[in-house]
Amino acid sequence: MKNITKVISILKKWSKPYGLPTLRSTHKEKNPFKTLIACLLSLRTQDSNTRKATDALFSVADTPEKILKLPQKKLEKLIFSSGYYRNKAKTIKHVSKVLLQDHSGKVPSSLDDLMKIKGIGRKTATITRTFGFGKSDSIPTDVHVHVIANRLGLVKAKNPEQTEQQLMKIVPRKYWFELNTLFVLFGKHICITMSPFCSRCPIRKYCLRIGVKRSR
Repeated sequence: MKNITKVISILKKWSKPYGLPTLRSTHKEKNPFKTLIACLLSLRTQDSNTRKATDALFSVADTPEKILKLPQKKLEKLIFSSGYYRNKAKTIKHVSKVLLQDHSGKVPSSLDDLMKIKGIGRKTATITRTFGFGKSDSIPTDVHVHVIANRLGLVKAKNPEQTEQQLMKIVPRKYWFELNTLFVLFGKHICITMSPFCSRCPIRKYCLRIGVKRSR
């Protein structure tokens, strides 16, 4: 797609009224552990719920040591707003334990080391590296990035992993860091997965609308 630079430019202007997603906002703190935990809490929930959960949790415990000292029920209560709180609490406890046992309490920056920890998938690992460590050698690809990239015709992929690899071949590297943020915001407000608001889409003339069966 030759218009990727134009699309990103338009989305950057469009996104200004919106605040940064929770995961992107952790980049300001340069705290990989907070980014990692926030990503785990963000799974299968809305960003507003992720923010509530992270604010509540980090006000009490923001290190692996503090997480492990929390009683399970207390941890579940703190992250309740994120949904699936029992499973997420177990994962957060496990991840914190592994970080202390195997990494001296520090989050590893290596993609492979992150993904060796049970509960951390590729998306979580790439987001942690990108927003936690400021590394822009990958494109964090969640469902929003996957769906939008395919709709635009940027890629033709069956899953987020394929989408990530294809995007990295065609998107200029200087845009890798911000692509996730722009597409996530766009996916939440305009390019909704089930029924996008094509009638008010600022990049409609650049979109092939691949796979769009119903729109508003």
